[in-house]
Amino acid sequence: MTKQAAIHRLLNPGVVAVIRANSSAQLLDIAKALAAGGLTGMEITMTTPNALQAIGEVSRALGDQIFLGVGSVLDADTARAAILAGAQFVVSPVYKEEIIRTANRYAKPVVSGAYTPTEALTAWEHGADFVKIFPADGLGVNYLKAIRAPMPQLQIIPTGGVDVNNCGEFIKAGCAAVGVGSSLLKKEFLAKGDWASLSALAAQFVANVAKARALNA
Repeated sequence: MTKQAAIHRLLNPGVVAVIRANSSAQLLDIAKALAAGGLTGMEITMTTPNALQAIGEVSRALGDQIFLGVGSVLDADTARAAILAGAQFVVSPVYKEEIIRTANRYAKPVVSGAYTPTEALTAWEHGADFVKIFPADGLGVNYLKAIRAPMPQLQIIPTGGVDVNNCGEFIKAGCAAVGVGSSLLKKEFLAKGDWASLSALAAQFVANVAKARALNA
């Protein structure tokens, strides 16, 4: 897959599920449920036990049904190991040039963390495909509008505080996609293995983002 094709998959449908699990046992079921709801972009965070093994297993099991990446990457060695395990994109909560450089070396989309306008621009200047404004809940939609006004070239993916009710507002503010974690992967769904409810909520996220994109067109 070319990098441009990978970026297209990451942006469509425009919702990236951040899977931060206490155990890797449920990851395959989670991924299947998300895909059933039309949400194909997902990242397994490195804070999940046996994350690299899980990335390989889920990737092999579901193949092109999903677009699987790695999250919570803090250094270049981890980025490289995850890519070799099967991760199709790399996400970091922070800006580190070495992570961007490693992902680019393997022609994988990279989402670099940032909080300030300077960090966001620096990440983009050093080759980040996307800027992950994190955490976004304390900043809000107006902050992202303000960043994009002088820097419309930034492809922003806000994460932290994005939920099914406000995800469309972030898209209407000009964000390329949204990252969602606990507001999608609800504890009660995981505790009960309620995959039908997870699929339904994933579908609602996808629909709300699609509606907001249509309004922006």
